[in-house]
Amino acid sequence: MDAQQPKRKTTKIGVVIGKKMKKTVTVLVSRQVRHPLYKKTIRKQKTFLAHDELEKCKIGDVVKIVETRPISKRKKWRVLEITGLTAPQAPTADEVDLEGNQP
Repeated sequence: MDAQQPKRKTTKIGVVIGKKMKKTVTVLVSRQVRHPLYKKTIRKQKTFLAHDELEKCKIGDVVKIVETRPISKRKKWRVLEITGLTAPQAPTADEVDLEGNQP
């Protein structure tokens, strides 16, 4: 008998759109497919719940998620790495007083 080959784990790249749970982020993964009859390119989107152990992800970050064992009922992915960070927010007019100093 030969040893079993390790299965390749599926990886996906998506954008974090939610962070309302502890150690869990909602990741939106977009892909483009060609319609079989009309040959038009269609954009499909799906959301995944991914485990974020260190809670470093912020909304808007681009992350790579990898398939893993089931962690909970709907959470079967974990964050492998953060590939793109969100841009820092520029202060709004309410945050900056008339002299240009931040409160």
